[in-house]
Amino acid sequence: MTAARPFGRRSLGPGDLLRLGVFGLRTRPGRVVLSALGIAIGIAAMIAVVGISSSSKAALDRVLDQLGTNVLTVTQADGFGATPPLPATAVDSLARQDAVQSVAGVGSVTGGRVYRNPFVPTAETKGIGVLAAEGDVPDVLGGRVASGRWLDSREDAPPQAVLGSYAAEALGIRSVDADTRVWIGGQWVQVVGVLGPFELAEDLDSQVFVPRALADQLGFDGHPTAVYTRVDPDQVARTRALVPRAVQPLAPQDVAVTRPSDALAAKNATDDSFTGLLVGIGGVALLVGGIGVANTMVITVLERRAEVGVRRALGARRRNIRDQFLVESLLLSFLGGVAGVVIGVAVTITFAVTQGWPVAIPVWAVLGGLGATVVIGGVSGLYPAARAARIPPTSALAAV
Repeated sequence: MTAARPFGRRSLGPGDLLRLGVFGLRTRPGRVVLSALGIAIGIAAMIAVVGISSSSKAALDRVLDQLGTNVLTVTQADGFGATPPLPATAVDSLARQDAVQSVAGVGSVTGGRVYRNPFVPTAETKGIGVLAAEGDVPDVLGGRVASGRWLDSREDAPPQAVLGSYAAEALGIRSVDADTRVWIGGQWVQVVGVLGPFELAEDLDSQVFVPRALADQLGFDGHPTAVYTRVDPDQVARTRALVPRAVQPLAPQDVAVTRPSDALAAKNATDDSFTGLLVGIGGVALLVGGIGVANTMVITVLERRAEVGVRRALGARRRNIRDQFLVESLLLSFLGGVAGVVIGVAVTITFAVTQGWPVAIPVWAVLGGLGATVVIGGVSGLYPAARAARIPPTSALAAV
């Protein structure tokens, strides 16, 4: 029969170390909560920042999938001198291009002013402008008519107007009916529609669209300020290069062609930089939390010198003492990490739902956050654990 080893010399298995670690944490619940909170704040900040950024990207991708990346905006080029405006034939010229699927144009009506009624002071324009519309602008830009309909394209159509989303809000018009009218250029004009926000052309939200006939009465010069085209998705680059010469054959350098989706992508890149900054701040908070864990474990070692002395006197080895306190540090950090992940996920879900975004939390962020807590716990617990292991049994027992 094999002789049993003395109790004090028995090696501690993972289960024994886990029970000792849990017992050590349970004896100081208040200190454990405060120390774990530092870790939780850092992890929660990192998870929330990455999750919100990913949800924003998912929302942007969804918008681009719906609206497409094949919309081109044609405008007058910015030059050092007097750049000529787009020709009055710009819309017709682009409509004849093989790769162009649909086209619409708008032109600024400088003499147009829109008011709710004729008694509003002339200076109170609320930033609302008037645009002459040619073609179905919402259809080309992937917009929607929130109430009513788009402009009647017939030449003999009566004076009418369609309000952009901001213009409608500023004028206090949420929906349209047969009696909905606004005061434009000294006459009442029937409002036939209210548009939803334009994702690809936010500057149009503050505008009121009128047909060409009414725009001419208000002093429109006939030159469009912007032409929007939806082209074959497989020929975007080629069409973009051909558009300037199609619009201005003799001076293509006077024509600028942009893709609205590029602006959204640039905004996304800016958000990435800001996200990196916030993740860095979360990392600093995590580092501070790790220092708090180390401080807690050092104090714990000092308070438990007697316990260490008794265990050493019973035969516990230095590595047993070291492993016990190291496991406590790991458990403390891991608890804070789990709490931080839960808080970060909850914040991300709440924010994404309130914004109407899809919830997108990368798995790597969650696993990385938990992995970071293990690393922080291990590093923070190394010194306190080594210090506990070096306590001589005689000096520790003297404190009993």
